[in-house]
This record gives sequence, structure tokens and C-alpha cells, in this order.
Amino acid sequence: MSGRPVAPVWTPDELGPQGGRTVLVTGANSGLGFHVATEFARRGADVLLACRDTGRGEAALERLRADVADSGVEASAELVALDVADLASVRRAAADVADRRASVDVLVNNAGVMAPPFARTADGFELQVGTNHLGHFALTGLLLPLLLAGNGARVVSVASVAHRFGPLDRENYLSERSYSRWHAYGQSKLSNLLFGLELQRRAAAAGAPLVSTIAHPGISDTNLWKATPLAADSRVGGALGRALGRAVGHPPAQGAWPLLRAAGDAAAAGGEYFGPDGVGGWKGFPVLERASAAAYDTSDAAWLWARSAEWTGVGFEELAAR
Repeated sequence: MSGRPVAPVWTPDELGPQGGRTVLVTGANSGLGFHVATEFARRGADVLLACRDTGRGEAALERLRADVADSGVEASAELVALDVADLASVRRAAADVADRRASVDVLVNNAGVMAPPFARTADGFELQVGTNHLGHFALTGLLLPLLLAGNGARVVSVASVAHRFGPLDRENYLSERSYSRWHAYGQSKLSNLLFGLELQRRAAAAGAPLVSTIAHPGISDTNLWKATPLAADSRVGGALGRALGRAVGHPPAQGAWPLLRAAGDAAAAGGEYFGPDGVGGWKGFPVLERASAAAYDTSDAAWLWARSAEWTGVGFEELAAR
């Protein structure tokens, strides 16, 4: 944890003007991602909403524009088709963004799934690790030229309190031997931390103008609950999960605050981890946190980076060449 002074309360009002910055948010059609995109658009940023379902993405775009217009601002926002569970889609999305923009200033790797039944991505990876980590690893690497083209970009990896479920399981990382919904989810969220911290190490070693931060939202009533095993029927289970989120957590708009701080706090340093300040990190105002010891294991980080580059075919050559 950084030793720098920290204000006791941080809210999105601290973001300040964001004009001239391009911000890409994955999973921006609902929940945390939508609120992150909206807050940046409200402050003048050029926002790209990266969404798997383009129909829902278009609806979210209309809602964002209406919400921002209520603040007296005309939103600069566009939709990008992206399915992080499909590496071909990730490559198409990165190429699409490169055709539209000369640089990206903020990348918020937010899209994810939580505790679904066993499934595989389009490329054959266990769904949670493939979606929550590998897709975002590939997207970040493919967008790296755009991230390095600006005056100091920021990459935000979205983790979870579930990263504390255990150390990295190299022997069963892709659920080759067995599958546990929550174990796999915890592995994917630990991977987000290992990746975010390793990205910062590598950027610093290369002298690259890039800051990598990590955040977690606590507990919030988002669509992530729809696939959890709280009930046999996913619709009922989703309702129960969202009710739990409301009872012990906070609404998505506030759940997005740690992500917004990680993305927009000018004082945030590379490798810092933000989460709610309440009991258990479930809700509250965003503050600096210390992750589990497993998140700072540099051997596991190096192993994961090597395997991720091998599996995705994305090598972050721009950092190695500097």
C-alpha cells in the first residue's frame, strides 16, 4: 500500500474535467461499466462503450446520452462490438478502435462473468478465466500501441474480494482436472490482480508512459448475479443475488466509484489497488487497499503472463522493445 496521504472521502466529484481524453470501458452496457462510462462522458471524455450484445449496447448508449444531457452536456460516446470470451472478437475490436482513434487514454477492463455452470470460451478456455482475464489480457496487449501513443495512459483491471479464495492453482488453472464455480471465479479475479501488478512492473522497467491500477467494487446488485447458483432457475437466482447485493452492498453507481478512482484519480500511482472502505470491503467510499499476499507473488505473475501470452498469442512486444 502506498504511504501517500489519502483524502478521507473520495467521490466522482474529484475527477475534474476529462475533455480530450479517450476512455474505453468493457462491459459498459449495464452495471459498473455503464456508470463508469457515464461519469467520464459527463465530464467531457470521449467514451467508447465496448459491449458483447450490440442491441443492449445501443440501448445503453441512448441512456448514457440522455443521462449526460440532463447535466447540460452533449456526450461524446460510441459503441464498440466486443466479446472478451472470443479472441477473434477481441482482435476485431482492437482493430476497430485503432481505425477510429489515434490513442486511448484510459482502458477499464470491467466485463466479466461470475460463478456460471461450467462452459468454455470460443477458444476452449474455462469461461471465467477466459472472459475475466485472458480476453482482457489480449485486449490490453492489442491496444498497447494506442495506449502508448498518448501522454500517459491508464489501464484499470477490475478484481474482487473473491481473489482471496486461494493462491494461484497452476495445476488446475483452466479447470482441466475439476471445476468449482467459485474457485474458478476466485482464480480469475486473482489473475486480474496478478496481471495488473505485473503490467505495472513491466511498464516501469520499460520506461513506458503507462500506469496500471486495480480496483474492486465490493458487493453490488449488478447483472453478474444472474448466473450464480443461488437458485436452480437463473432468473430467480439473479433476483436473489441482486437482493443480497442491495441488502449488504451498495448500488452499481457507487460500486463504480473504486473503478472511477483507479481510472481518474490524478494522484493514483501504478500498482495501487482501490476498494470500498466498509467492513469486509463490501461497500463504502473508495480507499487504497492491500490485496492478499498471493496477488504480490512475482513468480506466479511471471508464470501467468507467460501462459497468457502463449494462449492468446499476444506478447506485449512494445514493452519488450523499449
